[in-house]
Amino acid sequence: MAMQDRILVINPNSTAAVTRGIDEAVGCLRFQGAPAIDVMDLPNGPPGIETQCDVESVVPLLLEAVARHKAGAYVIACYSDPGVHALREVTSKPVIGIAEGAILTALTLGARFGTIAILRKAIPRHLRAVGAMGVSTRMAGERAIDLGVTELGNQVRALERMIEVGRELRDLDGANVIIMGCAGMARYRDPLETALGIPVVEPTQAAVAFALGQLRLQWRRCMYAEGPP
Repeated sequence: MAMQDRILVINPNSTAAVTRGIDEAVGCLRFQGAPAIDVMDLPNGPPGIETQCDVESVVPLLLEAVARHKAGAYVIACYSDPGVHALREVTSKPVIGIAEGAILTALTLGARFGTIAILRKAIPRHLRAVGAMGVSTRMAGERAIDLGVTELGNQVRALERMIEVGRELRDLDGANVIIMGCAGMARYRDPLETALGIPVVEPTQAAVAFALGQLRLQWRRCMYAEGPP
């Protein structure tokens, strides 16, 4: 398989359960004739990306991974989008952070989006990214479930807290679309959306969908260069 026929999704933490959840979440985007979607993690990364120090510590590991594993597009599966700008400097292939992908998707689904964070200390980091994108006026709010990445494996507790916080974002903050602000939440999208009754964006799915579109457009440009469609 040629590298342009593959999307590489990189979970920048070392928690295998998170990687499995991401792999399952993007399964709906695998279909015949589409690029393969491979998911990997960073064995030397932290168990979860929970601080700015964690974000910055994985950038060299991500640069090394992209240099070693060739693909047609890369998705960085952490809501802090670590290393995205550095990676765009070292490869001509699309590099998509899941926060960017999720926010852009949410803007097409509702007037105001709310984000469910894992920890309160992550919220300022996320707000900086929203401000850099220039979409702060479309953000209803962000609230935390106060569970770390590794605690997301407690399915009953994690979903219970996500529903609680999602309802607060919907009813108190006025969000009409919800973003799951951590790749480790992937397995909870369907039950969360059912409980809330409004669209819920799973960020890795959103980013991979962007990667699929970008690769398809590149193929079309190549096809057109060979002659009329």
